[in-house]
Amino acid sequence: MVKTYLLILIFAITMSACGEKPKTTAADPVAVVFVNDTLNKKVEVHLNGSLFTNYLYQAELPKPVLFPLKTSSGKSLTRGFPIEPKKGERIDHPHHMGHWFNYGDVNGLDFWNNSDAIAKDKLHNYGKIVHVDLIDLNQKDGSISTKSRWDSTTGESLLTEETTFKFSQKGNTRIVDRITKIKALIDISFKDNKEGVFGVRVTRAMELPSKKPAKYVDAQGIPTKVAVLDNTGVNGNYISSEGVEGKDVWGTRAKWVKLYSTMEDEPVSITIIDNPKNVGYPTYWHARDYGLFAANPLGQEVFSKGKEKLNFSLKKDKSVTFHYRMLIHNGSVLSAEDINAFTFK
Repeated sequence: MVKTYLLILIFAITMSACGEKPKTTAADPVAVVFVNDTLNKKVEVHLNGSLFTNYLYQAELPKPVLFPLKTSSGKSLTRGFPIEPKKGERIDHPHHMGHWFNYGDVNGLDFWNNSDAIAKDKLHNYGKIVHVDLIDLNQKDGSISTKSRWDSTTGESLLTEETTFKFSQKGNTRIVDRITKIKALIDISFKDNKEGVFGVRVTRAMELPSKKPAKYVDAQGIPTKVAVLDNTGVNGNYISSEGVEGKDVWGTRAKWVKLYSTMEDEPVSITIIDNPKNVGYPTYWHARDYGLFAANPLGQEVFSKGKEKLNFSLKKDKSVTFHYRMLIHNGSVLSAEDINAFTFK
């Protein structure tokens, strides 16, 4: 089966190299090809003959991730570090890898900030999401179904996770639907915490220009310094469904937020859309100027400065499902009307 996938992929790439890359419109069917590289523990996702992303599930990662996220024109909108470092990038927050889903306080364990930068004598404070199985690769509907466990670093299992990624494309908009169901193996507390939930770390050009260094502290009190870099080509900006822009998006509620920029004279953007069926809708946004872009419905006390409190919990054997949609767009500026056409009905 993998050989068949590779033959389809080689044909599509050859057509592209010959100047015969097919044009995609909203009505066109999308050729989705998965290549399961079991040696390197990743599933390549190709849309219409070009790489969109990889599902990475190597055992050494603190959680499975999608990396990179590429536009239909081939531009990577995710930061390379720490997986594939690039010149001129920030090297802060090594736990920010491509796209991920986790949380900063699960029964007191920090799943968000875990990385290979954590000292061994501190690892007992952290959790790890362990990939268990690729349940299904369905090219017909463009979906990957996976199973994982949320474990303490000492080996105790707290949650099981079943996630389905659905990949599609309309025009120059590549789409990821992530449906994640987590089930409690014991009574679980998600104490309000800013570190969560549906996150992506973007490439340098999509950051907001900054003239000052900064220092950020994680849930365990560990500081990360963010230095000022050359701002040439750095022109990112946020805008939310509520009309809030720039750094002011952080700590506000919105149905969706778009992070947009220009790379090599081409407009590009990432939009994350919340679902009315999700806990805490419309979500709060943990969206930073240095390139962290996350939807976090579970950190309400932090974002509201104590005016609201959620402290979400799950009893043993109970579950909750989250469904988010992410739009990777290039070639034009997505308007609010354009984005609203992709929202959940």
